[in-house]
Amino acid sequence: MIRFILADLRRFSGGALAVVILIALSVALSVAVTLQERAVRLGSARAAEKFDLLVGAPGSETQLALSSVFLQPAPLPLLSGQVLARLADDPRVAMAAPVGFGDSSFGHPIVGTTTALVAALSPTLAEGAVFTRLGEAVVGADVPLSTGAEVKPMHGSVETGGETHTEIVYHVTGRMAPTGTAWDRAILVPIRAVWSLHGMAGAHEEDHEHADADAGADDHEHEHEHGHVDAQARLDEHFDAGTPGVPAILVKPKTIADAYRLRQEYRSETTLAVFPAEVLTRLYGTLGDARSLLLAIAIGTQGIVIAAILLVAIMHIGSRRRQIGALRALGAPMRSVVVIVWGELFLLFLAGIALGGGLGLAVAELVSARMTAATAVRLPVEFAREDWRLAAGFVIAAAIVSLVPAIAALRLSPAAALRS
Repeated sequence: MIRFILADLRRFSGGALAVVILIALSVALSVAVTLQERAVRLGSARAAEKFDLLVGAPGSETQLALSSVFLQPAPLPLLSGQVLARLADDPRVAMAAPVGFGDSSFGHPIVGTTTALVAALSPTLAEGAVFTRLGEAVVGADVPLSTGAEVKPMHGSVETGGETHTEIVYHVTGRMAPTGTAWDRAILVPIRAVWSLHGMAGAHEEDHEHADADAGADDHEHEHEHGHVDAQARLDEHFDAGTPGVPAILVKPKTIADAYRLRQEYRSETTLAVFPAEVLTRLYGTLGDARSLLLAIAIGTQGIVIAAILLVAIMHIGSRRRQIGALRALGAPMRSVVVIVWGELFLLFLAGIALGGGLGLAVAELVSARMTAATAVRLPVEFAREDWRLAAGFVIAAAIVSLVPAIAALRLSPAAALRS
């Protein structure tokens, strides 16, 4: 019987191939959407798991998380340095690491921070050592710079017409182990070097003394646009009330209870504290809505494809009435005729489902690779248990749908079929 089915499919190979391709494309859309949505969820969650609490100036919670965790370039308002000093001395805080953005080199963001954040991201460096002077830098795992390489900072980026700073040249002293996050593409330097480079290291004292000075004094402002940087100066990671402002502070509380207390305490008119996970949850809600819409479109497409295939299959049965009538007249059991008709369509469905699953996986892998290349966040494309349940549902649905032309074949009268 299997030989008969295969021989029949070979005779109509063109139509059979078209049916398989239609089914594969409709299934691939569902598989790709499901796998890609899961990859984004897993990848972003793993990227944010090292950051318990973010503190910044009042503004957009989403932008604070995207800029601090995923290093997406965007201007953030500066948070008072007094907040950093207070968090650094808070007994409930295991780590309070400032982050300063704005510069880049070789297309990689330069982030001013402290050795504590380097240790949190990569407890053991892949090579070299952490920076100990203002003119030293540690690069992420994906930055193509070797130990000893020079890093010339540029304000902004090449795409935005950035200007190269001439006040300092960093030298790479170490490389972090891969983290699977955007920080793999970052260049980490001492935060005080960033402050000095932008004329902020000592400017805070003058700012307090001249708070009411004329804001239109262009020469005075230009004087502090860029500052002198002593590249050989030793690190000073002690922060006090005179510390310059920072875009964000990455905080690691000692306990879960401390995390919630700190979040509550620093959600005020002058500060904003968020859990990256809660921001991602809101983004997942939007992502889930988009996924539901795409899945609805995919299911609708599958319904149209199945209806078209059934119509063609029934027409095909009608055109083969003489063959079916001959089989019945020669004594072929009704059961055998039904199995042959059902088996042909079911095999086509199975081939389309298998091909669609592989195609959907390939598309999801391709999209994830493109997104990883753009963001450095690794997006794991993998099947889960519910995917196999979905595949089983496809197979069961295919088996049921394939019965429709088989039932149509049952209604054919052998005598009438032979006379036609």
